[in-house]
Amino acid sequence: MKLHIVPAGRGVQWVKLGVQTFFKQPLALAGLFFMFVALMTVLSMLPLIGSPLVLALLPGATLGLMAATREASSGKFPMPLILLSAFRAGHQQLRAMLTLGALYALGFVLVLGCSALVDGGKFAKLYLMGGPTTIETLQEGDFQLAALVAMALYLPLSFMFWHAPALVHWHGVPPVKSLFFSLVACLRNFWAFTVFGLVWAAVFLVFIFVMAALAGFLGSADALSATLYPAAMLMAAMVSVSIYFTFLDSFEFTPGDDT
Repeated sequence: MKLHIVPAGRGVQWVKLGVQTFFKQPLALAGLFFMFVALMTVLSMLPLIGSPLVLALLPGATLGLMAATREASSGKFPMPLILLSAFRAGHQQLRAMLTLGALYALGFVLVLGCSALVDGGKFAKLYLMGGPTTIETLQEGDFQLAALVAMALYLPLSFMFWHAPALVHWHGVPPVKSLFFSLVACLRNFWAFTVFGLVWAAVFLVFIFVMAALAGFLGSADALSATLYPAAMLMAAMVSVSIYFTFLDSFEFTPGDDT
């Protein structure tokens, strides 16, 4: 396995491959993504342990979505159990994935902890526990600064865990090493990832514009509200599908590697 540097324009291709693969198995991939979101939402509602549990399971759960994408790209129909791929691959891989999940939860808590130093924990509390808030709170300078700090610190954290689940699951890379390789791969392909993010942002903006125009044409705000959420979920599912291709292009694998 070697790190691979791709041109910035490859970010556009990742988006195209994500959309094309999604439409190979739209019902399966959309259904699996909805199941993933529903499961994470239900678990997050558990008192006290909900949020930490979701954070710890997130790397393994996202690996399940990548495994579903791999199945769909090869022309197969991914079944629901594929979401549990990371937790059904044997004791050693399960332990490695759970370690990765614990590291992610710890990293996320540290990010929110740093933001709490700015605003006394208001942003962190809102993010973890939800609940009502006020316009005045959102407009407070320290609250906005805390949000910016959290976003800035989360970027390197997301790079560390972007490829790590796939490296751990498919290639047996130790959890800590997988974080290093993932971070380096993302940094080396920073411009490709920048293009990738910008293209998806543009797609979402066009989507919002089209939905707003359609609602205006129909003269019904209720029609917009009824279709906006499921349509946005479908868009998010396509984004999740495209992540698999960022992994494939960021590494060069030997013939013996299972990709």
